[in-house]
Amino acid sequence: MESGSQFRLTPAQSAFCAQVRTLAETDLAPLAEAGAPGHVNRPLLAAMGRHGLLARLFPGGADGRAEAAALDLCLLRESLAQVSTEAETALALQGLGTYPVVQSGTEEQIAHWLPKVVAGEAVAAFALSEPGSGSDAASLSLAATPTADGWTLTGEKIWISNAPEADFYSVFARTTSDAGSRGVTAFLVPADRPGLGGEHLDMISPHPIGRVTFDAVPVTRADLLGEVDQGFRVAMRTLDLFRPSVGAFAVGMAQAALDASVAHAGQREAFGGLLKDLQAVSHNLAEMATRIEAARLLVYSAAEAYDSGEKRIAGRSAMAKLFATETAQFVVDAAVQIHGAVALRHGHLLEHLYREVRAPRIYEGASEVQRTIIGRELYRG
Repeated sequence: MESGSQFRLTPAQSAFCAQVRTLAETDLAPLAEAGAPGHVNRPLLAAMGRHGLLARLFPGGADGRAEAAALDLCLLRESLAQVSTEAETALALQGLGTYPVVQSGTEEQIAHWLPKVVAGEAVAAFALSEPGSGSDAASLSLAATPTADGWTLTGEKIWISNAPEADFYSVFARTTSDAGSRGVTAFLVPADRPGLGGEHLDMISPHPIGRVTFDAVPVTRADLLGEVDQGFRVAMRTLDLFRPSVGAFAVGMAQAALDASVAHAGQREAFGGLLKDLQAVSHNLAEMATRIEAARLLVYSAAEAYDSGEKRIAGRSAMAKLFATETAQFVVDAAVQIHGAVALRHGHLLEHLYREVRAPRIYEGASEVQRTIIGRELYRG
Protein backbone atom coordinates (compact mmCIF):
# COMPACT_ATOMS: atom_id res chain seq x y z
CA MET A 1 0.00 0.00 0.00
CA GLU A 2 1.35 3.44 -0.90
CA SER A 3 1.98 5.80 1.97
CA GLY A 4 0.26 8.83 0.45
CA SER A 5 -3.43 9.48 -0.05
CA GLN A 6 -4.59 10.89 -3.37
CA PHE A 7 -7.58 12.62 -1.76
CA ARG A 8 -7.85 15.76 -3.88
CA LEU A 9 -4.09 16.06 -4.20
CA THR A 10 -2.83 17.45 -7.47
CA PRO A 11 0.12 15.84 -9.25
CA ALA A 12 2.18 18.85 -8.17
CA GLN A 13 1.24 18.30 -4.51
CA SER A 14 2.09 14.61 -4.69
CA ALA A 15 5.43 15.41 -6.33
CA PHE A 16 6.16 17.98 -3.64
CA CYS A 17 5.53 15.41 -0.89
CA ALA A 18 7.92 12.98 -2.57
CA GLN A 19 10.52 15.73 -2.96
CA VAL A 20 10.29 16.64 0.73
CA ARG A 21 10.68 13.00 1.80
CA THR A 22 13.73 12.62 -0.42
CA LEU A 23 15.28 15.82 0.88
CA ALA A 24 14.63 14.71 4.45
CA GLU A 25 16.31 11.34 3.82
CA THR A 26 19.39 12.69 2.06
CA ASP A 27 20.10 15.94 3.91
CA LEU A 28 17.89 16.71 6.89
CA ALA A 29 17.87 13.37 8.73
CA PRO A 30 21.69 13.23 9.02
CA LEU A 31 21.74 16.76 10.41
CA ALA A 32 18.96 15.88 12.83
CA GLU A 33 20.82 12.79 14.05
CA ALA A 34 23.98 14.85 14.58
CA GLY A 35 22.19 17.36 16.79
CA ALA A 36 22.18 17.32 20.58
CA PRO A 37 18.84 15.97 21.92
CA GLY A 38 16.88 18.59 23.80
CA HIS A 39 18.62 21.54 22.14
CA VAL A 40 17.85 23.75 19.14
CA ASN A 41 19.52 22.32 16.03
CA ARG A 42 20.64 25.46 14.21
CA PRO A 43 22.46 23.62 11.37
CA LEU A 44 19.20 21.79 10.66
CA LEU A 45 17.25 25.07 10.56
CA ALA A 46 19.87 26.60 8.28
CA ALA A 47 19.55 23.64 5.89
CA MET A 48 15.77 24.02 5.79
CA GLY A 49 16.31 27.69 5.00
CA ARG A 50 18.73 26.85 2.14
CA HIS A 51 16.36 24.30 0.66
CA GLY A 52 13.39 26.69 0.74
CA LEU A 53 11.27 24.73 3.22
CA LEU A 54 10.96 27.68 5.60
CA ALA A 55 10.07 29.90 2.65
CA ARG A 56 7.29 27.41 1.88
CA LEU A 57 6.09 27.94 5.44
CA PHE A 58 5.92 31.69 4.81
CA PRO A 59 4.76 32.09 1.19
CA GLY A 60 4.52 35.86 1.47
CA GLY A 61 8.31 35.96 1.38
CA ALA A 62 10.67 37.49 3.88
CA ASP A 63 8.61 40.68 4.20
CA GLY A 64 5.05 39.51 3.58
CA ARG A 65 1.93 38.66 5.59
CA ALA A 66 0.60 35.87 3.36
CA GLU A 67 -0.24 32.68 5.25
CA ALA A 68 0.66 29.20 4.13
CA ALA A 69 -2.31 27.20 2.94
CA ALA A 70 -3.36 24.87 5.75
CA LEU A 71 -3.31 21.90 3.33
CA ASP A 72 0.22 22.76 2.18
CA LEU A 73 1.28 22.96 5.81
CA CYS A 74 -0.24 19.53 6.44
CA LEU A 75 1.49 17.97 3.44
CA LEU A 76 4.81 19.46 4.47
CA ARG A 77 4.56 18.28 8.07
CA GLU A 78 3.29 14.80 7.20
CA SER A 79 6.04 14.27 4.62
CA LEU A 80 8.80 15.37 6.97
CA ALA A 81 7.41 13.32 9.86
CA GLN A 82 7.53 10.13 7.82
CA VAL A 83 11.32 10.51 7.63
CA SER A 84 12.54 12.80 10.44
CA THR A 85 10.38 13.92 13.34
CA GLU A 86 13.19 16.23 14.45
CA ALA A 87 13.12 18.10 11.12
CA GLU A 88 9.32 18.23 11.18
CA THR A 89 9.21 19.61 14.71
CA ALA A 90 11.96 22.17 14.09
CA LEU A 91 10.05 23.53 11.09
CA ALA A 92 6.67 23.50 12.84
CA LEU A 93 8.01 25.37 15.86
CA GLN A 94 9.39 28.10 13.60
CA GLY A 95 5.91 28.51 12.19
CA LEU A 96 4.14 28.42 15.54
CA GLY A 97 6.44 31.03 17.07
CA THR A 98 6.50 33.34 14.05
CA TYR A 99 2.90 33.33 12.81
CA PRO A 100 1.70 35.71 15.55
CA VAL A 101 4.17 38.19 14.01
CA VAL A 102 3.09 37.42 10.44
CA GLN A 103 -0.61 37.66 11.27
CA SER A 104 -0.66 40.45 13.87
CA GLY A 105 2.75 42.15 13.94
CA THR A 106 3.79 45.55 12.67
CA GLU A 107 5.62 46.12 9.41
CA GLU A 108 8.76 46.89 11.41
CA GLN A 109 8.53 43.64 13.38
CA ILE A 110 8.01 41.63 10.20
CA ALA A 111 10.85 43.35 8.39
CA HIS A 112 13.25 42.70 11.27
CA TRP A 113 12.45 39.08 12.11
CA LEU A 114 10.86 37.31 9.15
CA PRO A 115 13.90 37.35 6.81
CA LYS A 116 15.99 35.79 9.58
CA VAL A 117 13.38 33.10 10.23
CA VAL A 118 13.01 32.27 6.53
CA ALA A 119 16.79 31.96 6.22
CA GLY A 120 16.93 29.62 9.22
CA GLU A 121 18.99 32.13 11.20
CA ALA A 122 16.54 33.13 13.96
CA VAL A 123 14.74 30.76 16.31
CA ALA A 124 11.15 31.54 17.33
CA ALA A 125 9.06 30.38 20.29
CA PHE A 126 5.34 30.50 21.12
CA ALA A 127 5.07 31.30 24.84
CA LEU A 128 1.51 30.66 26.01
CA SER A 129 1.46 27.84 28.62
CA GLU A 130 2.05 28.54 32.31
CA PRO A 131 2.34 26.37 35.42
CA GLY A 132 -1.28 27.13 36.31
CA SER A 133 -2.75 27.39 32.80
CA GLY A 134 -1.95 24.76 30.24
CA SER A 135 -5.05 23.70 28.31
CA ASP A 136 -6.99 26.50 30.07
CA ALA A 137 -4.99 29.15 28.23
CA ALA A 138 -7.48 31.95 28.93
CA SER A 139 -6.63 31.82 32.64
CA LEU A 140 -2.97 32.78 32.21
CA SER A 141 -1.44 35.06 34.83
CA LEU A 142 1.89 36.39 33.51
CA ALA A 143 1.49 39.99 34.67
CA ALA A 144 1.93 42.98 32.39
CA THR A 145 2.24 45.97 34.73
CA PRO A 146 1.79 49.45 33.14
CA THR A 147 4.76 51.85 33.12
CA ALA A 148 5.39 55.25 31.61
CA ASP A 149 6.79 53.64 28.46
CA GLY A 150 4.63 50.55 28.24
CA TRP A 151 4.63 47.53 30.59
CA THR A 152 6.89 45.21 32.52
CA LEU A 153 6.31 41.45 32.37
CA THR A 154 6.63 39.43 35.56
CA GLY A 155 6.01 35.72 35.98
CA GLU A 156 6.90 32.60 34.03
CA LYS A 157 5.99 30.42 31.10
CA ILE A 158 6.56 26.66 31.03
CA TRP A 159 6.58 23.80 28.52
CA ILE A 160 7.74 26.29 25.88
CA SER A 161 9.30 24.62 22.85
CA ASN A 162 12.67 26.10 21.77
CA ALA A 163 13.09 27.74 25.19
CA PRO A 164 15.40 28.96 26.52
CA GLU A 165 17.39 29.06 23.25
CA ALA A 166 14.95 31.06 21.09
CA ASP A 167 15.96 34.42 19.66
CA PHE A 168 12.48 35.88 20.18
CA TYR A 169 9.23 34.89 21.85
CA SER A 170 5.59 35.52 21.03
CA VAL A 171 4.44 36.10 24.61
CA PHE A 172 0.89 36.29 25.97
CA ALA A 173 0.44 38.26 29.18
CA ARG A 174 -2.35 39.48 31.47
CA THR A 175 -3.01 43.20 30.98
CA THR A 176 -6.47 43.30 32.55
CA SER A 177 -7.17 41.23 35.65
CA ASP A 178 -10.33 39.16 36.09
CA ALA A 179 -11.16 39.53 32.40
CA GLY A 180 -10.45 36.00 31.20
CA SER A 181 -9.55 35.79 27.53
CA ARG A 182 -10.53 39.44 27.04
CA GLY A 183 -7.67 40.69 29.23
CA VAL A 184 -4.72 39.07 27.45
CA THR A 185 -2.21 40.97 25.30
CA ALA A 186 0.42 39.55 22.93
CA PHE A 187 3.97 40.89 22.78
CA LEU A 188 7.04 40.18 20.68
CA VAL A 189 9.89 39.83 23.18
CA PRO A 190 13.49 39.50 21.91
CA ALA A 191 15.64 37.13 23.94
CA ASP A 192 18.12 39.84 24.91
CA ARG A 193 15.63 41.87 26.93
CA PRO A 194 16.82 42.54 30.51
CA GLY A 195 15.11 40.36 33.09
CA LEU A 196 14.40 37.52 30.65
CA GLY A 197 15.74 34.13 31.73
CA GLY A 198 14.99 30.45 31.53
CA GLU A 199 16.12 26.88 31.79
CA HIS A 200 15.91 23.60 29.89
CA LEU A 201 13.43 20.98 31.06
CA ASP A 202 14.37 17.31 30.78
CA MET A 203 11.50 15.77 28.80
CA ILE A 204 10.99 12.42 27.05
CA SER A 205 10.56 14.11 23.68
CA PRO A 206 13.86 14.94 21.96
CA HIS A 207 13.14 18.52 20.93
CA PRO A 208 13.97 21.49 23.21
CA ILE A 209 11.40 22.45 25.84
CA GLY A 210 11.99 24.85 28.67
CA ARG A 211 10.85 27.39 31.20
CA VAL A 212 10.96 31.14 30.50
CA THR A 213 11.14 33.55 33.45
CA PHE A 214 10.22 37.23 33.39
CA ASP A 215 11.66 39.55 36.05
CA ALA A 216 10.16 42.95 35.18
CA VAL A 217 10.99 42.51 31.49
CA PRO A 218 10.31 45.85 29.73
CA VAL A 219 8.04 45.98 26.67
CA THR A 220 6.55 48.94 24.82
CA ARG A 221 3.76 49.59 22.35
CA ALA A 222 6.28 48.89 19.59
CA ASP A 223 6.40 45.31 20.90
CA LEU A 224 2.63 44.74 20.71
CA LEU A 225 1.27 41.95 18.52
CA GLY A 226 -2.19 43.21 17.70
CA GLU A 227 -4.22 45.31 20.11
CA VAL A 228 -4.14 45.59 23.89
CA ASP A 229 -6.40 43.00 25.55
CA GLN A 230 -6.88 41.21 22.21
CA GLY A 231 -3.94 38.82 22.53
CA PHE A 232 -6.07 35.72 23.00
CA ARG A 233 -7.36 36.22 19.46
CA VAL A 234 -3.76 36.43 18.27
CA ALA A 235 -2.99 33.09 19.89
CA MET A 236 -6.14 31.40 18.63
CA ARG A 237 -5.62 32.66 15.09
CA THR A 238 -2.24 30.94 14.98
CA LEU A 239 -3.51 27.78 16.65
CA ASP A 240 -6.49 27.59 14.26
CA LEU A 241 -4.05 27.48 11.34
CA PHE A 242 -1.75 24.92 12.97
CA ARG A 243 -4.26 22.58 14.63
CA PRO A 244 -5.01 20.43 11.55
CA SER A 245 -1.30 20.15 10.81
CA VAL A 246 -0.64 18.68 14.27
CA GLY A 247 -2.85 15.89 13.01
CA ALA A 248 -0.71 15.71 9.88
CA PHE A 249 2.41 15.32 12.03
CA ALA A 250 0.68 12.45 13.82
CA VAL A 251 -0.32 10.83 10.53
CA GLY A 252 3.27 11.01 9.32
CA MET A 253 4.55 9.27 12.46
CA ALA A 254 1.82 6.64 12.21
CA GLN A 255 2.66 5.99 8.57
CA ALA A 256 6.34 5.52 9.42
CA ALA A 257 5.38 3.02 12.13
CA LEU A 258 3.07 1.13 9.76
CA ASP A 259 5.69 1.00 7.00
CA ALA A 260 8.23 -0.41 9.45
CA SER A 261 5.70 -2.98 10.70
CA VAL A 262 4.74 -4.13 7.20
CA ALA A 263 8.41 -4.60 6.33
CA HIS A 264 9.15 -6.41 9.60
CA ALA A 265 6.14 -8.73 9.39
CA GLY A 266 6.99 -9.56 5.78
CA GLN A 267 10.44 -10.89 6.64
CA ARG A 268 10.33 -12.00 10.28
CA GLU A 269 9.90 -15.77 10.67
CA ALA A 270 8.03 -17.13 13.67
CA PHE A 271 5.89 -20.19 14.43
CA GLY A 272 6.89 -21.87 11.18
CA GLY A 273 6.18 -18.97 8.84
CA LEU A 274 6.21 -15.24 8.35
CA LEU A 275 4.55 -12.94 10.85
CA LYS A 276 2.36 -11.45 8.14
CA ASP A 277 0.69 -14.83 7.64
CA LEU A 278 -0.54 -14.90 11.22
CA GLN A 279 -4.10 -13.61 11.33
CA ALA A 280 -3.50 -11.78 14.60
CA VAL A 281 -0.72 -9.78 12.92
CA SER A 282 -2.36 -9.22 9.53
CA HIS A 283 -5.60 -8.04 11.13
CA ASN A 284 -3.66 -5.65 13.34
CA LEU A 285 -1.84 -4.25 10.30
CA ALA A 286 -5.18 -3.84 8.54
CA GLU A 287 -6.60 -1.94 11.51
CA MET A 288 -3.53 0.30 11.64
CA ALA A 289 -3.74 1.10 7.92
CA THR A 290 -7.48 1.80 8.05
CA ARG A 291 -7.22 4.17 11.00
CA ILE A 292 -4.30 6.02 9.38
CA GLU A 293 -6.22 6.58 6.16
CA ALA A 294 -9.28 7.78 8.08
CA ALA A 295 -7.11 10.18 10.08
CA ARG A 296 -5.41 11.45 6.91
CA LEU A 297 -8.76 12.18 5.26
CA LEU A 298 -10.02 14.01 8.36
CA VAL A 299 -6.86 16.13 8.44
CA TYR A 300 -7.00 17.01 4.74
CA SER A 301 -10.71 17.81 4.98
CA ALA A 302 -10.21 20.14 7.94
CA ALA A 303 -7.31 21.86 6.18
CA GLU A 304 -9.33 22.38 3.00
CA ALA A 305 -12.20 23.80 5.03
CA TYR A 306 -9.81 26.33 6.58
CA ASP A 307 -8.35 27.24 3.19
CA SER A 308 -11.76 27.68 1.59
CA GLY A 309 -12.84 30.12 4.30
CA GLU A 310 -15.61 27.97 5.70
CA LYS A 311 -17.12 29.24 8.93
CA ARG A 312 -17.34 27.21 12.12
CA ILE A 313 -14.39 24.97 11.38
CA ALA A 314 -13.46 24.56 15.04
CA GLY A 315 -15.27 21.24 15.35
CA ARG A 316 -13.72 19.80 12.20
CA SER A 317 -10.23 20.90 13.21
CA ALA A 318 -10.75 19.41 16.65
CA MET A 319 -11.91 16.12 15.15
CA ALA A 320 -8.85 16.02 12.90
CA LYS A 321 -6.38 16.64 15.72
CA LEU A 322 -8.17 14.34 18.14
CA PHE A 323 -8.53 11.37 15.82
CA ALA A 324 -5.12 11.68 14.21
CA THR A 325 -3.16 11.97 17.46
CA GLU A 326 -5.10 9.17 19.15
CA THR A 327 -4.63 7.04 16.02
CA ALA A 328 -0.89 7.67 16.01
CA GLN A 329 -0.67 6.55 19.64
CA PHE A 330 -2.54 3.34 18.80
CA VAL A 331 -0.49 2.63 15.66
CA VAL A 332 2.91 3.21 17.24
CA ASP A 333 1.99 1.06 20.23
CA ALA A 334 0.74 -1.71 17.91
CA ALA A 335 3.93 -1.45 15.87
CA VAL A 336 6.04 -1.93 18.99
CA GLN A 337 3.99 -5.03 19.82
CA ILE A 338 4.54 -6.48 16.35
CA HIS A 339 8.29 -5.86 16.50
CA GLY A 340 8.72 -7.15 20.03
CA ALA A 341 11.67 -6.37 22.26
CA VAL A 342 13.85 -5.04 19.43
CA ALA A 343 11.57 -1.97 19.22
CA LEU A 344 12.38 -1.06 22.81
CA ARG A 345 16.09 -0.79 22.17
CA HIS A 346 17.47 2.73 22.37
CA GLY A 347 17.97 4.13 18.87
CA HIS A 348 15.32 2.00 17.17
CA LEU A 349 12.84 3.93 15.02
CA LEU A 350 9.90 2.76 17.11
CA GLU A 351 11.61 3.56 20.39
CA HIS A 352 12.01 7.08 19.03
CA LEU A 353 8.42 7.29 17.79
CA TYR A 354 7.11 5.90 21.06
CA ARG A 355 8.64 8.87 22.88
CA GLU A 356 7.53 11.38 20.24
CA VAL A 357 3.95 10.27 19.78
CA ARG A 358 2.69 10.99 23.29
CA ALA A 359 3.05 14.77 23.41
CA PRO A 360 0.71 15.73 20.50
CA ARG A 361 -2.23 14.38 22.49
CA ILE A 362 -1.51 17.14 25.03
CA TYR A 363 -0.10 20.24 23.35
CA GLU A 364 -2.11 22.79 21.33
CA GLY A 365 -5.22 21.54 23.09
CA ALA A 366 -5.30 18.17 24.86
CA SER A 367 -7.59 15.42 23.55
CA GLU A 368 -10.09 16.26 26.29
CA VAL A 369 -10.18 19.87 25.09
CA GLN A 370 -10.80 18.71 21.52
CA ARG A 371 -13.72 16.56 22.70
CA THR A 372 -15.13 19.54 24.58
CA ILE A 373 -14.92 21.67 21.41
CA ILE A 374 -16.63 18.96 19.36
CA GLY A 375 -19.38 18.50 21.94
CA ARG A 376 -20.01 22.23 22.11
CA GLU A 377 -20.23 22.49 18.32
CA LEU A 378 -22.92 19.79 18.25
CA TYR A 379 -25.27 22.13 20.13
CA ARG A 380 -24.61 25.31 18.20
CA GLY A 381 -27.46 26.53 16.00
